Order: sequence, then C-alpha cells, then structure tokens
Amino acid sequence: MNHKIQVTYEDGGGLRSLPLTLHLKKCITAALCAEKVGAPCEINVLVTNDSSIRAINRAYRQVDSATDVLSFPMFQFRPGALPEDLSPYLDPETGLLPLGDMAISLEHARRQAEQFGHSLQREVGYLTIHSVLHLLGYDHVDEGEMKRQMRAREEAICAQIDLKR
Repeated sequence: MNHKIQVTYEDGGGLRSLPLTLHLKKCITAALCAEKVGAPCEINVLVTNDSSIRAINRAYRQVDSATDVLSFPMFQFRPGALPEDLSPYLDPETGLLPLGDMAISLEHARRQAEQFGHSLQREVGYLTIHSVLHLLGYDHVDEGEMKRQMRAREEAICAQIDLKR
C-alpha cells in the first residue's frame, strides 16, 4: 500500500535523521497493516523536543506540560472496527485517507527509554504505534477494557516488527 507519511523535524539540536525517518515509517506501516487499513493513508509526524511538545499540549489540550507523544485524529473511528467502505473518508484530491497528525518528543522518548531499560529505537517505535492506534480510534482514557485492548494491540504490533523491550 502506498501511504504518504510526512516526517518533519523541528530541530532543537540535531534531531534530523534518515534512519529515524525510516524507522517511523516502518512502525506506521506495520500498525496500518496490522489494523487492516485497506486504503492508502496520509499521516503527518512532527519530531520535536519537550519545550515544543509542551507548547502544542498547552495550545490544543490546555495541559501545560511536556509529554511523549500527541495524536490528532482526523476522524472518530471505532477501535478495531474501521468502516468497510472508506471511500467517504478519502481526500478527493489525493485519494488518500487523511488519518491525522502526531507529534513525538525525542527528548521525552530518550528519558523514557532509559527509565524503562530499553533502546531509544524501541521507545520511539512504541510511541509511534501508540499514536497510530489513537488515529484509528483506540484510546486509554480509563484503566479498563479500552486500555487493555489498546495495550494488547501495541504489544502485538511491536512483536511483529521485533521491537523488544
């Protein structure tokens, strides 16, 4: 499937990296395949730092703190139950399904990788998959079934692409 994945680096000190871009695209594609998204998609990714993600969090969610990843879905899909006919959702000019945007703080991801004792590659991959699932309707607003469902999908997708803890 030919997805349009636009990765933008808000450079706070050498963030730009071809290996990172390829890793993000691999994780996004794996999540879309695992969720059986049957249309070419468009997703925009901003790789940034804590101060920028804090500003975005404050502006869009009224939360004045840095975070690891933010997701801005274009549509309100049901988790694990995309409509069979996605044609009403496609951009008529591009023919793509515009799923939305995500922002990842590489600074935050580095700290979390260290805290959890795994690689930065694993942490960024996990956060990317997590964000794609949000774009597809998954959420974890409670500690109940929705969170368990999302965590199970995240771990299954990470395992498919060998992102070990």
